[in-house]
Amino acid sequence: MAAPAPAPPPPRPEVPPAATRRRPVGAVDLTPRPGATPPPPYPGGPLPYPHGHRPYPAPETPAETTTRLRPVPTRHPARAAAAAACVVLGLGLIGGAVTGAYLTSESSADPVARDPYVTGRTAWRDIPVDTLFPRTLKGEGAGPGGADRVWTRIGVAPDSGCTSGLDPLLLKTLRPVGCERLLRATYADATSSSVTTVGMVFTEGGTDEMRALSTRFTDQHLDIRTDLMPRTYAVKDTAAAGFGDGQRATWTVHVLTEVPVVVFAVSGFADGRTVTHPQPVAKALAADSTAAVAQAGLGHEAKGIADRIERGLRRTVTDLSEKPR
Repeated sequence: MAAPAPAPPPPRPEVPPAATRRRPVGAVDLTPRPGATPPPPYPGGPLPYPHGHRPYPAPETPAETTTRLRPVPTRHPARAAAAAACVVLGLGLIGGAVTGAYLTSESSADPVARDPYVTGRTAWRDIPVDTLFPRTLKGEGAGPGGADRVWTRIGVAPDSGCTSGLDPLLLKTLRPVGCERLLRATYADATSSSVTTVGMVFTEGGTDEMRALSTRFTDQHLDIRTDLMPRTYAVKDTAAAGFGDGQRATWTVHVLTEVPVVVFAVSGFADGRTVTHPQPVAKALAADSTAAVAQAGLGHEAKGIADRIERGLRRTVTDLSEKPR
């Protein structure tokens, strides 16, 4: 039996001309350029693959090649030095700021730098005289019956030691706390009928010594002893020109414990009259006192001036103590 004739091969699809054929997106055209040299034949003749085709496509030539890197110029030495200097300067500024803040906080927190005793002991040379002894003192309600008073400063004594400014017995009483400096000023009232010397003894004592002295004055009533009266400061060509020891009419002595200072005041008549029976402020302020000192209101003068000088000193020392150093 004759073998059946082989079936004719299927017709090949018509391929459009190369000029009009469109490649799929992303396909690579491997068709040799016109005039290009064909690849050499396989040395063994036809390709040893069935039907003359490779089982996988040949490697493609990369569509792009790596771009040549642009050389980076070497860093200039001057730029490197400038950058290093900026870094060092920046670190120095930061370190300085941190150190400054630390030292400021440490100084502010230093209890010695903020101790009113340290500040108060040198207040006589650090605080202006017009702050310690204002030119004018206003005493609202400080006079007899709550009347207002105004006192004008008429003289300031040169600062000195305590030997020439205090009676020997008062100086001996203050010896346990020592005497750093003595400041005094004299005031006259608005009518120039009375004069008052107010003073501050800046001591060398500490807190314990000042408290012990204050307790002694209170327990032993040293503030009312006539032999412990402070001395006056007479000012020439003023209402206090004749203000001496014999004109002392009333006085007060107060030992402060917040600062190392003893404040005192002594008042008298501006006409220079001699007072034979001076009274301490506590007695001169008594409502039932009939003594001339009390009737003239000299106790109010001494107490009013001393209180305002004391308040001003405390306020100023407190302000200075609270400021950071």
